[in-house]
Amino acid sequence: MTVRLHPRTDRATPTASHPGLGRRQVHAVAACYFIASFAALGLPPYLTAILPEFGDRQARWAGLLYVVPTLFAALGAPLWGHLADRFGRKRLLLRAQLGLTVSFLLAGVANSLPAFAAALILQGILGGTFAASNGYLAAALDGPGLSWALTLMQGSARAALVAAPIVVGALSPWLSPHRQYALLAVLPLTAAGLLALLPEPRKADLKDSQADDQPTPHPSVPIVPTSAVLTLYALEFAFVFSTVISYPYLIALLQRRLPGVSGAVAGALFALPHLCYLLLAAPTHRALRPRPRTGIILGFALVAAGLAGNAVAGSLPAFAAARLVLGAGMTLGLVALSLLAAEAACGRPPGRTFGSLEFVSKGGAVVAGVVAAIGAEATGPTAPVFAGAAVALATVLAALLIPALAPVVFRISGSR
Repeated sequence: MTVRLHPRTDRATPTASHPGLGRRQVHAVAACYFIASFAALGLPPYLTAILPEFGDRQARWAGLLYVVPTLFAALGAPLWGHLADRFGRKRLLLRAQLGLTVSFLLAGVANSLPAFAAALILQGILGGTFAASNGYLAAALDGPGLSWALTLMQGSARAALVAAPIVVGALSPWLSPHRQYALLAVLPLTAAGLLALLPEPRKADLKDSQADDQPTPHPSVPIVPTSAVLTLYALEFAFVFSTVISYPYLIALLQRRLPGVSGAVAGALFALPHLCYLLLAAPTHRALRPRPRTGIILGFALVAAGLAGNAVAGSLPAFAAARLVLGAGMTLGLVALSLLAAEAACGRPPGRTFGSLEFVSKGGAVVAGVVAAIGAEATGPTAPVFAGAAVALATVLAALLIPALAPVVFRISGSR
């Protein structure tokens, strides 16, 4: 996909002291996020194998510890975003990578459950690499360049989500998942070293006068209304909730619907929607650039259909088809949200904007985990996918059927 990555149009042409970002630099940021997120995304599925080492033989704390880093990352994201706008996006991005290094090292050497839990809390508080990376990119890019960079960042997250558990599982016969935390701490440290070579985005953007969270007006930059930005946050929350809620109990659902299914097949079915994103994100971004409203509606609709199909599928081909539908919906929704987020960031403090968006996104994931646990305990593993489908469908109906809501929801897209 050919996209010209250009500096923000509300600033002067880049100079040596205020450089923009080229394609290679954007790819470097995405690659650094990919390698740094290996432990964060690859090790939590193995909590049930880690906790018996601390005396929790039934791994009863696995569900809670799974969401602890996400919860504290959500709480810390707005603060880190504000500090990035005040003191520099590169500096805060490096802080996030080094924070992951410290927390992973502490988790890997922890010898008690409280110490391990404290390390996971620190991971949430000190991490936040996704929001920090997006804020860094938004400080130097806008329009199609920024929306594509955000799409690329989502691709890094999906690639890590697919690859990391496989790598961790392959290493497990030689090194326990618990001790792998310490080994994988070298990855965010390496990412920090690579990011140190990148330029600082325009310090001209770092205006203390923006502390009141008011956008900086400029005739060449359309400022979207605050109500539209808040609606973007609502769409982000609903989309993350709808897609993430099926994660914790998908394997259990597969085993119920398809008795005797192998672990390799189950893992492949889990990864299928994320692989769809990796394959289809580029053409989807190109197709949705003039019509993000259509993309977000279709995305929610296909997510609802895919999750409902997961709940009722009774054969391997049917389950695979449902996962493909979910993958198509995930791709449409995530790309459309990246396009809308790029528009929302124009003229606004990037760190604070993406810190708030990360707070909403992580909040959706935490709520999804809690609802999934409650639903699965009450009625079984089909409850989470039905709940996700219901929220996705309700969002589509709200956008299409509530006349007073639709103009506000999509005002961020202008006349699209």
